[in-house]
Amino acid sequence: MTVRAVESWTLQPLTGYVHEAGARLVLLMTPAGQVLAQFGFTRAVDNHQGQRHGIFLSGLTTGRGPLVVLAVYDLDVSSLGLVQLFFEQLVTDLRAASPREGVPKQVLAADFERELNESLSTLFGR
Repeated sequence: MTVRAVESWTLQPLTGYVHEAGARLVLLMTPAGQVLAQFGFTRAVDNHQGQRHGIFLSGLTTGRGPLVVLAVYDLDVSSLGLVQLFFEQLVTDLRAASPREGVPKQVLAADFERELNESLSTLFGR
């Protein structure tokens, strides 16, 4: 699995959430859609609700500001109830780990756009 983070404080809470909730893919984003961290992006995931995958989308607020979490999970491995249950712990962990000074001036890594394009291409099989 691929794990990437533009802001390192997100790694430990995100990794814990993925393992506890049984998620296959998780994105942590700003409300504008800027990805701060990602776990997943394998060719085997098609990013839509269906017979094999479920989707969970929710917002939260941290010292960093408002964030959005998108989780994709396999229906034969996890359930919406588990994903929601462990989301509450993710919120607690992210709030504890987040910087208190607010939004940093520079949040994009130098090669972030290239990596995001590669991940999206892999996700959508292009």
